[in-house]
Amino acid sequence: MMATGNMNPQDWLELFTHFSVLSLMGIGGAITTAPEMHRFLVNEKNWLTDASFSSSIALAQSAPGPNVLFVALMGWNIGVNSAGGLAAGPSAWWLGLFGVMVTMVGIMLPSSILTYKATKWAHVNRNLRSVRAFKSGMAPIVIGLLVSTGWLLSAAHRNFELDWKLWLVTAISVALVMRTSLHLLWMIAAGGVLGGAGLL
Repeated sequence: MMATGNMNPQDWLELFTHFSVLSLMGIGGAITTAPEMHRFLVNEKNWLTDASFSSSIALAQSAPGPNVLFVALMGWNIGVNSAGGLAAGPSAWWLGLFGVMVTMVGIMLPSSILTYKATKWAHVNRNLRSVRAFKSGMAPIVIGLLVSTGWLLSAAHRNFELDWKLWLVTAISVALVMRTSLHLLWMIAAGGVLGGAGLL
């Protein structure tokens, strides 16, 4: 639960501004900015707990649709928590929806405008050496950001004695992705079945 009580307009503006800045840093998608979101929302502002942060990402990633949905879930949780939880009634629902709007507009608007403008320019200038070099240089940055996100999300499962089954499933999944043409969705489904059966 949120420890700081009701959010004032300055808090909401700060939340919007922070997600707007993250929008411009999200090379490779919003998920690559998860470590910075965690630092801001959990460590600095105490608007979310570690558990609610991780649950927002896990739930959004397992649901159909774009992976940016985890931002909407974080906004929802922040809004509901600021009202004192769902027990607060309609005000919690409205603040949850307001949180969704603040975080989603913040994370989507700046990057959408930048992408539109940059894509038009890059299409016209696609044969320039600098454009080709920029595209090539982005690949390792995206990979590094995704690795840092994975490391952050694995923090809850770093006790190998307790979580060896999860690490084993992860290792097998990585091997299958690298060595076979088996689609990733089959591995996600298998993980869901194993978890649902209580084997993980």
